Amino acid sequence: QVQLVESGGGLVQAGGSLRLSCAASGRAIRNYVVAWFRQSPGKEREFVALSYGVGDSTSYGDSVKGRFTISRDNAENMVYLQMNNLKVDDTAEYYCAARDMFRPTFDNWGQGTQVTVYS
Repeated sequence: QVQLVESGGGLVQAGGSLRLSCAASGRAIRNYVVAWFRQSPGKEREFVALSYGVGDSTSYGDSVKGRFTISRDNAENMVYLQMNNLKVDDTAEYYCAARDMFRPTFDNWGQGTQVTVYS
């Protein structure tokens, strides 16, 4: 099991930027697929970004493409989400998740960090 702890959330004006961090412990994440998801009240959980960890391959949700960037530091066991040009609709609880690269589902989750974007 991998323990995940997110940080970096906060209150930001629309158009601004935030950088979320996810500290992993318990296992080395270099063999894990890591991702960010988000969820706001009354809405389903939404995929944000994913890092396969192999060849620096990444994937993004349509609503954040071109604005968000996922990165990872395997040596430090850290995952990051750089969020630029934030919009009010980006307001949500953001969760870091990880899965072994051979497993089909994410079974390691952090507790979340709140991002609130105001106009």
